[in-house]
Amino acid sequence: MADTPQSLALSAVVPVKNEADNILPLVTEIDAALKETGEAYEIIYVNDGSDDTTPQKLIETQAAFPALRIITHSNSCGQSRAVATGVRYARGRMIVTLDGDGQNVPADIPGMWAKLEGAEDLMVAGRRKKRRDIWIKRVSSRLANRIRARLLRDDTPDTGCGLKLFPRDAFLELPYFNHMHRFLPALMQRHGYRVVNHDVQHRFREHGTSKYGTLDRLAVGIFDIFGVMWLQRRMSQPDTIQDSLQTD
Repeated sequence: MADTPQSLALSAVVPVKNEADNILPLVTEIDAALKETGEAYEIIYVNDGSDDTTPQKLIETQAAFPALRIITHSNSCGQSRAVATGVRYARGRMIVTLDGDGQNVPADIPGMWAKLEGAEDLMVAGRRKKRRDIWIKRVSSRLANRIRARLLRDDTPDTGCGLKLFPRDAFLELPYFNHMHRFLPALMQRHGYRVVNHDVQHRFREHGTSKYGTLDRLAVGIFDIFGVMWLQRRMSQPDTIQDSLQTD
């Protein structure tokens, strides 16, 4: 019998584009980390229109790791769409996302899982204790985080960290837009979910090159903040709706 969408406890979702040299080492680490949770799991890689040997590396790696599932976008759709695709096809009740460049450390996943303590209304957001990036990325990220925290009040010091753990159903309730993956804590809070932070490690990229600019990403991020603020202001209050439906 085929698995239902929530037949597993945990699905790791990893969006990748042209990360051939990072596939095998990262899948190996993710598989070991998910085993440590003691839960039934799967690993979903969303190949977002890669034009290097990423597709071949994924197939080769899948032969050694049966828990690995591969989903392919024929054209590059961006990280947010790749994450959304992975979550939609996931069979896990909970989702953990990681960046495909190897800078997130999968060994942090069991600690994040333990922080849930069985809660169904909780998101655990990774907070990189020490960024391993070039100085301009660190400065621009710090600036964007300060602006975002001031305007969105989401109590999340590092929303750009790729390591996030959240309920699948909660994600599917969220409005989709490009770059939404950077605002998941604020969006989750908007829908009534709690968010806690968890210190995680961060390391230098060993293979491949970054797919993102720095100053252009900062400008787009600030523009997106105003869009999320618009969503926050227009969120209907459940109590108000309930009151309006009451009859004598």
